[in-house]
Amino acid sequence: QVELVESGGGLVQPGGSLRLSCAASGNNFVTNVMGWFRQVPGKQRDMVAIIRSDNSTNYADSVKGRFSISIDKARTTVYLQMNNLKPEDTAEYICMLSGRTTTGLIGSWGQGTQVTVSS
Repeated sequence: QVELVESGGGLVQPGGSLRLSCAASGNNFVTNVMGWFRQVPGKQRDMVAIIRSDNSTNYADSVKGRFSISIDKARTTVYLQMNNLKPEDTAEYICMLSGRTTTGLIGSWGQGTQVTVSS
């Protein structure tokens, strides 16, 4: 199994920036896709941004031009740079990994990190 640990959330004023990190740890895994989802209480979990093994990316329309996803060379840590934050970006941000081991496909979710955008 792969464990994901997020960091970097917090309280920020509208227009501010935050950088989230998610570190993956485990034995003998290869990352196919890593990404960020977000969820507010009572609503579904929505995709924010993902990055694939070929470094192609997808973003939710609501964050295009403001958020940027990247991954380290080892493909075990994914980052989400969030600029020009808006109150509607307030949510719990949850990291996701999809990959494979020698025994098959794997998928993991992190515990989440809270982002609150408020003046």
